[in-house]
Amino acid sequence: MRLCRVLMVLMVLNVAPVWAQNTAGWVRPEPLRSGFDTMGQATQAMQRNDSDNPAWFAVQEGARLYQQPAGAQQRSCAGCHADAPQSLRSAATMYPRFDAVSSAPINLSSRIEACRIRHQQAEEWPPEDARRLALLAYLGSVARGLALNPDPDPRLHDARARGQERFSQRIGQLGLSCADCHDRHWGQRLGGSVIPQGHPNAYPLWRLQWQAVGSLQRRIRACLVGVRAQPWASTDPAWVELELFLQWRGAGLAVETPGVRP
Repeated sequence: MRLCRVLMVLMVLNVAPVWAQNTAGWVRPEPLRSGFDTMGQATQAMQRNDSDNPAWFAVQEGARLYQQPAGAQQRSCAGCHADAPQSLRSAATMYPRFDAVSSAPINLSSRIEACRIRHQQAEEWPPEDARRLALLAYLGSVARGLALNPDPDPRLHDARARGQERFSQRIGQLGLSCADCHDRHWGQRLGGSVIPQGHPNAYPLWRLQWQAVGSLQRRIRACLVGVRAQPWASTDPAWVELELFLQWRGAGLAVETPGVRP
């Protein structure tokens, strides 16, 4: 019975079972389309108008936290970085970047946390902590309208390549990959919803299904669970490696943070 359900899902996606497929090469989706383009008009209107966007409260809280001294050093983000719309205008377009301290790629959320620990000597915030998401949403909001511009640092090449491998790797009980949905079948419908290309340009965002603001990592985790795969450990570099590839894959799309999605 379980096998029948798996085959039904594969038939809906027009995907042959994993044991009957050859590994296909990856092709960048063209034209690039934001998930915004596949939403209904009501949801689009919700994102367009800040006063109607339910994630805007997180941006406002992030702006407050940016100015608030914290930690043993009683430093604020503004104390080092001054006015974010000026000094950090393009930050959200370029992460993940290479971190010299850890000699590894780091995304913007982890950069915020690293600054808190290294420079403010403040307590740690978990990845989905509302305060961490708020600062991330604020920095994303000041970059709205700018194009995703991945860091060209050659030290990121291997990590990005591993992210691409993960994007194309079929996993879980359903034997599906990110590419199966978001490259090969974007624009089609699954469960009544249009399959988007799966770009990271609106995160963190408000998802109607969650009724909350969530990170890109939370969305990827939901996809892993959806194909009945075991999510990676929270400290696994796979998260940032996949984000590196997604940032490169969506290069040129405008930042929409904070987005709204179904």
